[in-house]
Parts: sequence; C-alpha cells; structure tokens
Amino acid sequence: MSGQADLGRITLHITGMTCAACAARIEKAVGKMDGVAQASVNIALERAVVLLDPKRVRTEEVEARIAQLGYGVRPMHPDGNLNGNSGEEIRRSRALFLLSLVFTLPFFWAMAPHHAVSSSFWMPELLANPWFQLALAVPVQFGFGLPFYIRAYEALKNGSANMDVLIVLGTSTAFLYSHYLLFHPGQAMAGDGHHSPYYFDTSTMIITIVWLGRWIEASARKRTADSLSQLHAIQAETASLLTPEGERRVPVSTLKGGELLRVRPGERVPLDGIVAQGTSAVDESLITGESMPVEKRKGDRVIGGALNGSGVLDIRVLRTGSQSTVARMIRMVEEAQNAKAPIQRVADKIAAVFVPVIAAAAVCTFLYWYGLGEPGDAGGALEKAIAVLLIACPCALGLATPVSILVASGRAAQKGIVYKEGAALERLHQTDVLLFDKTGTVTFGTPKVTDVIAAEGETQATLLSKLAGAEQLSEHPLSRAVVGEAEKRGVRVPGCGGFAAVPGCGVQAEVHGRRIVAGTRRWLEEQGILFAETEKHAGPLRSQGKQLIYVAVDGRPAGIVALADTLRPTAASALRQLQKQGVDIRMVTGDHAAAAKAIAVRLGNVRYYADMLPEQKLGLIRRLQSQGKRVTMVGDGINDAPALAAADIGVAVGNGADVAKAAADVHLLKSDLNAIADAVRISRKTMTNIYQNMVLSFCYNALAIPAALSGHLSPWMACTAMALSSLTVILNALRLKRV
Repeated sequence: MSGQADLGRITLHITGMTCAACAARIEKAVGKMDGVAQASVNIALERAVVLLDPKRVRTEEVEARIAQLGYGVRPMHPDGNLNGNSGEEIRRSRALFLLSLVFTLPFFWAMAPHHAVSSSFWMPELLANPWFQLALAVPVQFGFGLPFYIRAYEALKNGSANMDVLIVLGTSTAFLYSHYLLFHPGQAMAGDGHHSPYYFDTSTMIITIVWLGRWIEASARKRTADSLSQLHAIQAETASLLTPEGERRVPVSTLKGGELLRVRPGERVPLDGIVAQGTSAVDESLITGESMPVEKRKGDRVIGGALNGSGVLDIRVLRTGSQSTVARMIRMVEEAQNAKAPIQRVADKIAAVFVPVIAAAAVCTFLYWYGLGEPGDAGGALEKAIAVLLIACPCALGLATPVSILVASGRAAQKGIVYKEGAALERLHQTDVLLFDKTGTVTFGTPKVTDVIAAEGETQATLLSKLAGAEQLSEHPLSRAVVGEAEKRGVRVPGCGGFAAVPGCGVQAEVHGRRIVAGTRRWLEEQGILFAETEKHAGPLRSQGKQLIYVAVDGRPAGIVALADTLRPTAASALRQLQKQGVDIRMVTGDHAAAAKAIAVRLGNVRYYADMLPEQKLGLIRRLQSQGKRVTMVGDGINDAPALAAADIGVAVGNGADVAKAAADVHLLKSDLNAIADAVRISRKTMTNIYQNMVLSFCYNALAIPAALSGHLSPWMACTAMALSSLTVILNALRLKRV
C-alpha cells in the first residue's frame, strides 16, 4: 500500500441508506477493494469519504461497487452543500408517502367497525371485499414498495442484510399469505368472525408508514445542516476589483493573492485580506461567534464572509478559494462530521449482526406461536413474526452518534469553534490537565505601554511625546508600542533627525533640537546618565515582569516607560470556568520567570512553567501522559506546534501560525479564551446527548421486542414505533442547537 501522503481522498453522496447496517455494508464492501485504504460512511450526512491509491483504483470503480450494492451514488464537490442533497430525498419520500396513503386510507376505514370507539361508523361493503383489497394492495406492495425490493435484493446478492430486507420479508409474507388464502377459500376460515383473515392492510400500512418515517427523518436531517449552510451562504460570489483602469465586478473564483478589492458598506468581505485603506466596523459573528462588530483600519486582517459596516474598505487579498478561512472552516467541520467518533464503533458492531439475528428471532416467534402459543393459527403467528421483524431494526442506534456530532459541530462552528474530527469532539471534555501558552494565547502577544513615570520637570504627555518622536523610525515592537500609545492618547509625535538604533541597547535621535537617548538602564549609565531618583519606581515594575525603557533628554534623566504583554480581558474568567468544570489549569511559556509569575498571579495564581523551550514543553506533556493524565494543549505559535501535536487534544487559538493550526485538533477562530470553555462545554453536552440517544435506542428495543414476541404489538404499530424511535433520536440531537 502506498504511504498515507500518496493517498487520494474522494467524497461521495450516497442515497438509499436506511439504517446503520447499510453504512456498515458499504464500508465493508468498499474497504475490501484493492487500493482502498479506508472507507467511512456517515448515514446522517448520506456521505462516504474514501481514502485510496489513485494509481490502483479509480473513483469510477468505487462508485460502481457502491451502485452494485443497490445504492445511488454520485461524486460530491468538497464544498458541496448538504441541504441541496437532502432536498431531493425529502421530495421523493413525501411523494411516495402521499401516493401510498391514498391506497391505504380505505383500509383504515375498513378497520373502523372492529374497534369499540368507531364501531358505529358506516362502512361500504366494498371495502371488506378481499378482491378489492387485493387491487388496492398490489400498487402499494409492488409499486411504491419497489425501492425496498431492489435494495433488499442487492443486499442479499452481496451477502448482507439491511432494514429493506426486514421490510420486504414482513410485507411480502403478509401479502403472499393473504393472496394464498384468497385463492384457497377453504383455508380462509381461520378468521374469528370479528375481523378479516386477510392481511393486505398490514402490508400496505407498513409500506405507507415507512415512507412517512423516511420523509420525517429526511426533513429532520435537513434541519441539522442549517448552521453549515449559513457558512456556505456567506461566501461571496463576486467582488469589486481595483485595477489601474478602474473598478470592475469579477467572480471571486478568479481572484488572486495580492489583488486589491473594494468593499462598500453592507457588503460581505469576499476573501481573507489586509486592510490597505479605510476604516470600518466589521461584523464577524457568523465566522468567529464574536457578537460585537470589530473596528478595522489600515494594516488589520479581515476574514472573508464578514459583513462590512458603515465605512469603505480597500482590502489586499491574502487567501483565495479553498484556502480562505470560511472554506477551510467548512472543510474542517465536514471532515469532523464525516469521521467516526470511537463511540460509534459500538453501534456499528451491533448493526453488523442485528438484521440476521432479528430474522432468526422472527422465524422462532412464528414457530412458537403456530406450534405452542396458538396451535394452528398461521395468521396470528405470522402477524407476530412480522411485528418482530419490523420493531427490532437498529435504525435509531445507527443515528445516535452521527446526528449528534453533526448538530454539535455545526453549533460549534457558529461559535467560532472548529473540531477537526469527531474524536476530538468526544475526547475534549475528558481533559485532566489543560496547558496553555502565555504569549498570544492568554495575552495579546504584543507589548503595550502600561506605566509612564515622569521625572521632575516632565509630564507624562511631554515624556511620551519626546520618546515617541525618537522611536518613530524604529521597527522594534517596543518602539511601535510607544508610538501607538502616543497616538492613542492624542499626544503629538514630533519629527526627528539623527536617528540611530543600537541593537540590544536602545535608540538616540534629535527631537526639536534636543538629544533624546532611550533604552536600557545599563546603556544609559555607561553614558553617565544615572536614574537614582526614578529607580524606586522601577523595582516594583520590574518585579511584575515588565520591560522598562529609560529616557534621557540632553543628558539628564527624564523618566521611565514600562511595557508589558497585557492579559486578554476574558482570560481570567475563562480559566475560572474551566476550573469549575474540574480541569487542572497550568501555564507554560518560554518567557522568563518574572513575567510568567506576574501573569499567573493575575490569572488566579495558576501553576506555571517558565523558560520552556519547545522540546521542554513536549517533554512536560509526555511526563503528564505517563502519569495517566489526559492533556489538552492550547497555543498559537510555531514553537507550540510540537506540543499541540503530542497532546491528547491540541487547541489552536485565533490567527496563530498555520503550522500550529495544522497540528491542532481544535481550531478557535477567535482569540477570546471563553471559546475554550465553550468548546469543552459543547464536547460534554454532545457526549451526554449521544449517551442519551443510545439509552433511548436500547430501551426502545428492550421494551418493544418483548412486546412483539408476546403478541402485544401489531405490525403497523411496530412499524410506527420503529419510525418514531429514529425521530426521537434526531429530535433529541437537535437540542444541541441550543447549547
């Protein structure tokens, strides 16, 4: 087999699957093909993802194999819209149900006199005529029921069984037995005088109810895709391209990186980019879950799909097509929905053997009732066997996991949380220790001015003005922070001359004819400038892990400016939420101990590890794992990538490095750390929901199968209960949309 890197990936839309056994059957058949490394089928999405060696097997061969099994199949574009696929199934199942219902209603009318509540209803004699009943049953059994026969035949031909086999067995037995009695009148005296000995009504009602269940199920399944459809909808189709010849409207698919776009108020940003000109408030809520509009100005990054506010923005394209944030987000969400969570394997194993077991149970039921329970009553025994066939299919069990993951991952995407696979959604809530990086994760990752200590003869404003004037030509992050703070405070930044930067020391320049020297205390003292008066303020600032810029004007001390990487506003509250959920919170950083301690204190005295190199972070994770701890790592930088990959769950935050996003299992599109707590909460709620679905499925079978075996459940009731069990699971999963 070729290496994993050489494998291709195809996505197929599959129609006609009716239960978990169908999905297992397709996986088994395709997985055995030469050149196929893995096949994963999601019944909730009606989708198959196949990893294959394109040199050994072609897509057309995989499609042909699935078609041989009796299912509809067609290639699916990676960005295919799930709602579009389900609409056809809804229309088809609705039409077949309504047509079947027309032929079934007379049977309901014919049943009315046999029940105490409706015994006084008038019934035309024609409805009790067995030949008329045969005429009604034939179109339903062999017309509207034909899809069941085709799929059942294909299943049996390939050595497996599914729900269609059970439906065909049950309805055909009822129909053919009634047909036999009709042509052998002497055998029809088994009726007890209260009802007809024919079971044409049973076969038609079963087929009608199954189509009703399929219609309801397809409609409910369509609702689960709404959140993902919203993401598809925010992708712009055209954009205003700025060229030397002027502005023109072009398809987004033709745009290239580096091109300049104009986005007017009320328009959606076509692609990810950098603001080249303009200022506006941008609504990114559909992508990041951020409820408030974000102010964007020159140099800021914008996400494709965001809604522009009141200003005009000129944007330089960064990512196009499938590399845009929305396209990658959709792809990751769909991959998470396609991938099987480990818990789903339980249902798959049960489904693989369930149908043959139930068929055997139905045969045993018939033999018992015909031989011992009600000796000689073939009709009654047959009715009970049919009920067993219909009641026991594991449809609800097969839907228990994929539908919950489908809804939860869509809801998470609305909150700006992307799980790369179902396993991440399952495991995240099991976290014992959560390690988080400091710089860029709980802090903004860029220095900001926190304190301005002016010496005698200076004010904060004049000190900041002179320092900003001297620093304005430097590209150092501290210099940029000083100039930005001056502009933020409305302090004038004067021009400078004679600028010179001394690496590792500081800068010097002429500002309004005065010589400004700014940098480290040691460098200034080497020039004979002593800071005895201001040093009493420097000690506390230094102990807080802040970086200090000493400023001198014309050779005399003018003051100190302190800078620090400031804490994100939501960091402390988010970590408190996680601690309440029983997670052990620890900070790990490559920064020095003083800076780490200062942040750890502000976060509530969390445990921290300072001066950690990437390999040391990796070693820490492995030590914790060797102690039996399940570790989640949260980070954003290139240096975090090894730790993110090694952790049980890696979480990449915001607009971090691409390598960090690639190594992580969960990607938070926003840097608000509340999203981590949300991600853990969604994981926990999802697993609770899956367990609820499984319990509902098992309890349903545990109650219904004995009722059918003991003869307390007629076939049409069994069929209705089967459909309702699947619907119950889907509706329970839809509750996750409110998490």
